[in-house]
Amino acid sequence: MFDLTGMNALVTGASGGIGSSVARCLARQGARLALSGSNPAKLRGFRDELNAEFGHDHVEITCDLSNAEQVEELIPATVDTLGKIDILVNNAGITRDNLAMRMKDEEWEQVIRINLEAAFRLMRAATRPMMKARFGRMISITSVVGATGNPGQANYAAAKAGLVGMSKSMAQELASRGVTVNCVAPGFIRTAMTDVLPDAQKEALNGRIPMGRMGEGDDIGAAVAFLASKEAGYLTGQTLHVNGGMAMFA
Repeated sequence: MFDLTGMNALVTGASGGIGSSVARCLARQGARLALSGSNPAKLRGFRDELNAEFGHDHVEITCDLSNAEQVEELIPATVDTLGKIDILVNNAGITRDNLAMRMKDEEWEQVIRINLEAAFRLMRAATRPMMKARFGRMISITSVVGATGNPGQANYAAAKAGLVGMSKSMAQELASRGVTVNCVAPGFIRTAMTDVLPDAQKEALNGRIPMGRMGEGDDIGAAVAFLASKEAGYLTGQTLHVNGGMAMFA
């Protein structure tokens, strides 16, 4: 079940905490990966790890998601390198937190450009090859704050909520061609950034989660692997909330 053998996937932000977990889960299920990010050295190192552990001759493609020209070239480069693209995972994202009354225009623009606009450009570019193949999986990593909001993150919450609405629209446009478009919304996930938080702050965060702990990157990776699979072919326009019960939606 959830065998991705023979499928090719592009994962953005692939060398980061959640991105690397997503990439590992897809590789473990048999997918061949194009790993994208802005740090060539980290990408090469991670690619070598995946090739040693899983094989499949994974590749890396450097891309600055704030550069529209580079973003437009990423899908064609993936298809040229791998031969086709079956799975697109929009994972890369940044934060520029500030209270709305103090938020600078560039803080708003940077988050929207990388977290939302770049995802749209990649999904638009992937539409044609996926429609032609009559198969595709587009999966965007959003956030619980896209549904709940969060003080100091008006830009981030807007971008993540925008991903959900955009995915629903594209899901309706592409469903008849066998292309599904879904989101995964993480809650608090344990990463290198959360590991350095003071114990008191970790306890406070865990106290907001019914399961009493932060999630792991593999929890997100598993959700993505499911949505990428053939078994998830009748699921589109949906958001899977992976948050340990911190926020429950009807």
